[in-house]
Amino acid sequence: MSKLKKQLSYISVPSQIINSLSSSSLQSLLVSPKKPSKSSFSRNSYKNPRFWFLTLFLVGLFGMLKLGFNLDPPIPFSPYPCFTTSPRDSFASNEQQNGQKDEILKGFNESQALVSKGFEDSEESEFWKQPDGMGYRPCLHFSREYRKYSNAIVKDRRKYLLVVVSGGMNQQRNQIVDAVVIARILGAALVVPILQVNVIWGDESEFSDIFDLEHFKSVLANDVRIVSSLPSTHLMTRPVEEKRTPLHVSPQWIRARYLRRLNREGVLLLRGLDSRLSKDLPSDLQKLRCKVAFHALRFAPPILQLGNKLAERMRNKGPYLSLHLRMEKDVWVRTGCLPGPEYDEMISNERKQRPELLTARSNMTYHERKLAGLCPLNAVEVTRLLKALGAPKIARIYWAGGEPLGGKEALLPLITEFPHLYNKEDLALPGELEPFANKASLMAAIDYIVSENSDVFMPSHGGNMGHAIQGHRAYAGHMKYITPNKRQMLHYFLNSSLPEAEFNRIIKELHSESLGQPELRTSKAGRDVTKYPVPECMCNDSHAHSSS
Repeated sequence: MSKLKKQLSYISVPSQIINSLSSSSLQSLLVSPKKPSKSSFSRNSYKNPRFWFLTLFLVGLFGMLKLGFNLDPPIPFSPYPCFTTSPRDSFASNEQQNGQKDEILKGFNESQALVSKGFEDSEESEFWKQPDGMGYRPCLHFSREYRKYSNAIVKDRRKYLLVVVSGGMNQQRNQIVDAVVIARILGAALVVPILQVNVIWGDESEFSDIFDLEHFKSVLANDVRIVSSLPSTHLMTRPVEEKRTPLHVSPQWIRARYLRRLNREGVLLLRGLDSRLSKDLPSDLQKLRCKVAFHALRFAPPILQLGNKLAERMRNKGPYLSLHLRMEKDVWVRTGCLPGPEYDEMISNERKQRPELLTARSNMTYHERKLAGLCPLNAVEVTRLLKALGAPKIARIYWAGGEPLGGKEALLPLITEFPHLYNKEDLALPGELEPFANKASLMAAIDYIVSENSDVFMPSHGGNMGHAIQGHRAYAGHMKYITPNKRQMLHYFLNSSLPEAEFNRIIKELHSESLGQPELRTSKAGRDVTKYPVPECMCNDSHAHSSS
């Protein structure tokens, strides 16, 4: 803006000087008397009637020129070279044009000030205010007994654990965390987890494509030995394979079930670890879970570099919100929910043809699921929720997730209200995303990084990514995380007679305790410590130790 001001004043000042000089000089040429001749009039000349007649004529002519004409600057210097008017109109036009110019400059300055003020107001908005973290910080102090056995465990060369993890990137993360803990329980070395080809996206990425393998090994060096492959002494060993591990098994069950056979055979192969290990573990194993999730599982350098670049581009004009939108076709099918009239029939037909895809409660109707808060929010509902919670219209929003059913048109209600809406394709420079093309896990990792770095995060539906980021943001000091209270707010969404101000007040009240404040996992039995890291992995005691 300042640069533009300088340009405008540079143009207008010389113009005024030129106008002034041109007008005065021309006028002076027209009205200045002729120089007197060297020969003077004799005293008798004054008595000559012709002299007085000539004098009166010249005075009259001078008066006519003075009063009758107000000459403009010569045409070449005029700011409007094709503009011709009478002298009087020209004078009025110049004043009008100068007034319009002043108004334009004033309007421009005011609009720029409003934009700047908008960004300032956006930054100062209550919406960006972070919750009180109550002084909680990472606190991974392992017990003396845990450290005592660590040396023997990492030196053991007899037992190896092989795991095959499945699902999307965030689901794989959860299973890798559990694999490390199970290896510790069994005192076995963990072979770098094998990532099963995703049946939905066909992603063939390996562990080292997504995660920093050397960092993973280094961080866990004092907890579990990580090896890239089985040693030659165990290559011909037929592993003990377990496909049907029950849900939520305890460390005692794992030892009783596998340890004897593992000592005998040397290799144990586990598949389908998702939710097989109990969420309620001894304190040291809970801390190990946090250490894996929040410290060891760092993304591979190329992913980390691009993710941080995109986050920086989002932040270059102030704070930003990250939305994890679950509006993909497979989400609507799996949840048993409906996206809207245009696609309801298509989703219903696909669900009938492939009932095995429905992972939600099959005994409930769509309406019952909706009322129970089990359906993803659509674009209209996300928009109304953000507005009610005070998100500024100028807020910059990053949306993470796959292509919504119906394409970007499905996001129009959100874009209309919040025009600064971007995803990774919008932010990336040409060619930056090419190395990650057709690799859903890598794309999901980029979304994760940008979301993790946002000032505010909100998922439109629960899921592995939302849970993982909730834990990460809590571990980082309880950065703001909005948990939509879908079950309680739905009634008010359906009440069209409710005034907007009252609707906003109610929605804010419903979410006053759902903004990322510290929540004790002990009050949520059976919940994952990587989602609720307090109190096992975080403490607010100034004397507590912290370890990574």
